[in-house]
Amino acid sequence: MREPYENTREDFSSDAPSTGELDLEARQALRRVAGVASTELEDVTDAEYRRLRLERVVLVGVWTEGSIEDAENSLDELAQLAETAGSEVVDGLIQRRSKPDAGTFIGSGKVKELKDTIEALGADTVIADGELTPGQLIALEKAVNVKVIDRTALILDIFAQHAKSAEGKAQVELAQLQYLLPRLRGWGEAMSRQAGGRAGSNGGVGLRGPGETKLETDRRRIRAKVAKLRRELAKLTVTRETKRDSRARNRVPGVAIAGYTNAGKSSLLNALTGAGILVQDALFATLDTSTRRSRTSEGREYTVTDTVGFVRHLPHQLVEAFRSTLEEVAESDLIVHVIDGSHPDPLGQAEAVREVLAQVGAEEIPELVVVNKLDLVDPDTMLQLRSDWPDAVFVSARSGEGIDKLRDAIERALPQPDTTLTVCIPYVRGDLVSRLRSRGEVLSTEHRGDGTVITARVDDALAGELRAFVLETN
Repeated sequence: MREPYENTREDFSSDAPSTGELDLEARQALRRVAGVASTELEDVTDAEYRRLRLERVVLVGVWTEGSIEDAENSLDELAQLAETAGSEVVDGLIQRRSKPDAGTFIGSGKVKELKDTIEALGADTVIADGELTPGQLIALEKAVNVKVIDRTALILDIFAQHAKSAEGKAQVELAQLQYLLPRLRGWGEAMSRQAGGRAGSNGGVGLRGPGETKLETDRRRIRAKVAKLRRELAKLTVTRETKRDSRARNRVPGVAIAGYTNAGKSSLLNALTGAGILVQDALFATLDTSTRRSRTSEGREYTVTDTVGFVRHLPHQLVEAFRSTLEEVAESDLIVHVIDGSHPDPLGQAEAVREVLAQVGAEEIPELVVVNKLDLVDPDTMLQLRSDWPDAVFVSARSGEGIDKLRDAIERALPQPDTTLTVCIPYVRGDLVSRLRSRGEVLSTEHRGDGTVITARVDDALAGELRAFVLETN
């Protein structure tokens, strides 16, 4: 295990615009403060999903396949997730097993070692690098007598902290409830509200009837809340679809920036468009999509959308809940896949991103690979990266190196309009010239006495509007 667990990565954000600074200030003000509330369990029979108050945590992982470097990278990433949630990571343990223990996730010997570590370091929470079954969660909590959560619960908690928009908050709540539902359980008879049955049974006179346990009540309420959230998200999606349909009608190409969390997508959007959105050296800093307009060198408009970052083993509840947001990627004309060149396992991160893209039906969309954080990469690593991605564009969103090359690469990769035509537009119709420049690709321009002669590639809809002025069509 690599020691110590500290976030040693350099601050990669550039001088953030005012709006980003305000977002960052507000977010940091909400970070948890160590020592506010103890999370040690007196009664460990309750391991329901709770609002997490993480303080001093110990990480535990099971290494089932791959190299030890892969296992350490996974636990390092879990440490970053825990720190993003506001906790202090005090130690990490890895066990080599063919598969996780069915009862306690880790073997009995490692459970004892984990308990001794918790007592020695004064830890109050254990985070497992994987998704625990309800039974594993109960058993491990009973064995170590502190709260145990898994990777999925941790990611959901981070999303809950960072969501700002109504849609983002609803998506996170939906994912949390979907995670919680199979993990609900009662506290035995003390939790039971069930009445009914024959005379002399639990309940007595006046309380007999079909009854309902507290557990059943909770499940029913959660299912009702899930259904309500789905309806709300369906309504919120209408606005996004309306904007997307408008862009489609006007044939405005769409570029989606996708990639692993903390790869620098938001910084790249700021560098390309001057968007001024939040930039933070933290995992899942961006949950709400941001779309900005940009123009090619000829003046043709296209949109650039910043999307939520991906991570290994992204909880399927989040993929499902954020499907409407991820559809921005699936509906785009080009995916700019941002890769953190300074990360120890960029190939693994790229594969994790492509797995999620396949889940939302975006695997067939043209991809432009962009290796970011060029200023943090040493020469030997750079040679390996160029070997792994020979067609990639290498940039540093912080210093601006390579951004002009990236703009050119995006411009070349955008879909070309369908029709090439030559038109003579009267000088009094400057509106048509402006529309042609924003929606088409101008190939040549000539000013004559009767108007402006332009040869351009345009979409079919704009070609129809210009039909009266056409001199030549190819």
